[in-house]
Amino acid sequence: MDGRRVWLDRLQLVLIGAGIVIASYLTYVKLFGIKPYCAGVGNCEAVQTSPYAVLLGVPVAIWGLLGYLVLLALFLVKRYDWRNLGWVARQAFFLVTLVGVLYSAYLTYLELFVIHEICPWCVASALVMTGLFVLAIVDAFGGRGEEDEEE
Repeated sequence: MDGRRVWLDRLQLVLIGAGIVIASYLTYVKLFGIKPYCAGVGNCEAVQTSPYAVLLGVPVAIWGLLGYLVLLALFLVKRYDWRNLGWVARQAFFLVTLVGVLYSAYLTYLELFVIHEICPWCVASALVMTGLFVLAIVDAFGGRGEEDEEE
């Protein structure tokens, strides 16, 4: 490892974990036709059953879960510089989060202006992806100042 910022890696890992949990729950309710729990906030069912909840014949929740799993794999490659691919994985992590945040913004637009319902789980996933995107910018382009000591 190259003296990476430990706080950045830990925060990325926490957010990736949160994204996997959220996307797994949304995938579970979609695949088993269960009414999503929304705690009285928004209308998850209207969003989950809308025509926009499927992309290329695959539920968007599954795409989200796959995206978070790809981010986990890229995180591990860059964290441990597997086969000297750490720099490539860092750039790929940035690109995946860029696509994720743009698609999340599109889905949020659909929720607000087309479906006219909000799914708190979807909003949480969009916030997680946005956080990962910001951290990816810092990681990929933020220089190497104020690095933490290796553990």
